[in-house]
Amino acid sequence: MSDFVNARKPIQLEHGEGATLVDDAGTAYLDFGASYACVPLGHAHGAVETAVTEQLSALTYAQGSYPVAVRDELYGTLADAAPGDLENVWLCNSGTEAVEAALKFARAATGKTRFVSAMQGFHGRTMGSLSMTWKRQYRQPYEPMLEDVEFVPYDDPAALGEAVDDDTAAVLLEPIQGEGGVNPASVEFLEAARELTEEVGAALIFDEIQTGLGRTGSFWACEGADVIPDMVTSAKGLANGLPIGATLCRDWIAEDHGLHASTFGGNPVVSAAADATVRTIQSEALPAHAADVGAYLQDELERELGDEVREVRGAGLMVGIELKGNAGSVARDLALEHGVLVLTAGRTVVRLLPPLVVDEDDVDRVVAALSEVIG
Repeated sequence: MSDFVNARKPIQLEHGEGATLVDDAGTAYLDFGASYACVPLGHAHGAVETAVTEQLSALTYAQGSYPVAVRDELYGTLADAAPGDLENVWLCNSGTEAVEAALKFARAATGKTRFVSAMQGFHGRTMGSLSMTWKRQYRQPYEPMLEDVEFVPYDDPAALGEAVDDDTAAVLLEPIQGEGGVNPASVEFLEAARELTEEVGAALIFDEIQTGLGRTGSFWACEGADVIPDMVTSAKGLANGLPIGATLCRDWIAEDHGLHASTFGGNPVVSAAADATVRTIQSEALPAHAADVGAYLQDELERELGDEVREVRGAGLMVGIELKGNAGSVARDLALEHGVLVLTAGRTVVRLLPPLVVDEDDVDRVVAALSEVIG
């Protein structure tokens, strides 16, 4: 029997609360990975639990062509939270589906076929989004991929300018690369992407699957740069751990998006969880909290680790620590010796994506553990 899990962790998790997870032996762990940013409110959040329980007892599922109040509420909540005028919402079940939809919408709305993506970028594992993902190891077993995809160096406006032309349907970028190593884009790069796509009538798509929902200090990372794309993709933490994805679009995309659908997109139970998640992030001012605690985290990492690491980078509570050694061994030692769960991003980067509810005491514990393991 195969469970298709590539790398099973030696910890069997049983329950959690807030930023804490507990395994089957009763050992508690401080969760500074949030399962790739999937639980921005932390584990077992009361508002989400209540919303899910109430909706589950009322209506579990109805196909998307039937109006359902909780789904319509989520449409409105996301439209209100959208950057700029991206007020058209399409719902699905995952980040890769949200990207697939964005690519299809771009082709339908522009009538063009070429796509431009960035080196080191990651956008998902279905065929279209995988075609836009840089690492060959992800793509090679499933080739051939989509044709007419060009990769350019990340944060290089000149290279982007050479790649975008009149045949370009869309440019797809992460405002901060996650899987690629927590690499923030400069404002100049994002502005260049906006100007270039407008010049040729292409769509600009920002993949905010990791960066969105307040993680970087603004609700969407693109708002921090004051650059509004034509589409934004969201997923991961959108329903605080339940499966959902969303593609937010400008009118000109939505008006000519073609025929696309998702059977379980907008599931009422998941919609209830998502609506509660977004409203709680807003009502508890978690983007501002992430900015404050994230700044404290980066300052403490710089102060304590100093010359022991190559760089500390990121924004808000999306932080990468580029090591001089192997990130996997550091992550393992943090978990098994200090009860701290983190992520990696490639061979040398430790990635921190904690729930947005962590505080400075949590930061102190993580920094002390990192200092001991790395030092």
